[in-house]
Amino acid sequence: MAVQIAPSILSADFARLADEVAAVADADWIHVDVMDNHFVPNLTLGLPVVEALLKATPVPVDCHLMIEDPDRWAPGYAEAGAASVTIHVEAASAPIRTLREIRAAGARAGLALNPGTAVEPYADLLTEIDMLLVMTVEPGFGGQPFLDVVLPKIRRARDLIKGRDLDVWLQVDGGVNTETIERCAEAGADVFVAGSAVYSADDPAEAVRSLRARAARASG
Repeated sequence: MAVQIAPSILSADFARLADEVAAVADADWIHVDVMDNHFVPNLTLGLPVVEALLKATPVPVDCHLMIEDPDRWAPGYAEAGAASVTIHVEAASAPIRTLREIRAAGARAGLALNPGTAVEPYADLLTEIDMLLVMTVEPGFGGQPFLDVVLPKIRRARDLIKGRDLDVWLQVDGGVNTETIERCAEAGADVFVAGSAVYSADDPAEAVRSLRARAARASG
């Protein structure tokens, strides 16, 4: 599938969110990190801000829920209009039910794995998802350095998806920039979350285009 770039507003100016998402109008997704200060040691935003954001941009919104009890909260984000909702396997008590509820509400269902979580035990869940998110940093904070140790897991994840002939996107999130995106693409990722690499650039729109070109070149 074609390379997709999802700028993360975790690195944006929260006081100017509407302007910040408008600055990356050519992106494929707007990536929203929802953190609760429990599953991860940081607190960001919740459903009311997502609802406001959905009204401010035509770009599909990709909600990444780094929260406890996603089984309770995830369907609400899909019902609000998020185009994709991802839950962490480490936090979900009933992942299959929750993933099906996300899909039933009209969103793509994603499953996220922390860097230290192996992908193989969750191979049977691949038929229940539309996207697998392999974290390339420990979740919780933006601007962290990319963890090269995760690259073999990205390759194994891609092999599992190909081996089952599934139309599942493979997303990476954390430390993605012009220096690391090509390695991720070569390993098999096709959806790339980039925060600092986009919003710290002088021209965020050009940063999105540059990242997309580099990933497409590496995956081709």
